[in-house]
Amino acid sequence: MDLHDLFLIVHLLLFVYWLGGDMGVFYSSGMVIDPKLSDSARMTAAKIMVNLDFVPRICMTLMLTVGGLLSEKFVPHPLWQTVGMWLLAPVWLSMVVTIHLNEGKPFAKLVTRVDYWFRWIIVIYLLASVGLSFATGRLTDEPWVGAKLAIFAGLVFCGLMIRVYIPDYIKGIHALAASTVTDESNVRMAKSLKQCRPFVLAIWAGLFIECYLGVVKPGSATTVEVLSALGPLFGF
Repeated sequence: MDLHDLFLIVHLLLFVYWLGGDMGVFYSSGMVIDPKLSDSARMTAAKIMVNLDFVPRICMTLMLTVGGLLSEKFVPHPLWQTVGMWLLAPVWLSMVVTIHLNEGKPFAKLVTRVDYWFRWIIVIYLLASVGLSFATGRLTDEPWVGAKLAIFAGLVFCGLMIRVYIPDYIKGIHALAASTVTDESNVRMAKSLKQCRPFVLAIWAGLFIECYLGVVKPGSATTVEVLSALGPLFGF
């Protein structure tokens, strides 16, 4: 097993834990807003949700680096880009871990703001890089690589939109913890979660498409060569 195989295994595990963890978060988030449950039961669901959500967030921070290094086999990267990919994972991961372990602290709030704008930079950079690479012909033989990067930018964007609509849901959890939850806060929590869920479902769809592109590699010169070689054997 070479380094490429190792990264491929890690890439698959990141996909599995991202999607699986997200589904767990999705399910437990509904229990948090259920007024039929006791406050303590809802808080237990909230704690499970928050800790479980840490897993897909970790997966997102590592996915771009691992995927980028895997794509080196198909689309060679300049040195500065390779160095950037190696640095991206530990930098992004350290911010996510810091935020998770220091929730509510002033320093964590600062890191949260930095992380927010950092994600916007990633979205803009990926879209600009993909557009330039297609325009210069760099991705002509491997268009699926560009598609995966563009979709990943979309996944990050969906996460940013969730941050826009999630505040009332978070406030409701704090109210539950303080035993000050009201009917009005329950309604706001439910509305907040409803606004977030389309973006969650979009992330799931994006991950499915990413998986398809990574396996099938549509438009790849390598895939075309393999199909051409197998064609005569199967009569096509």
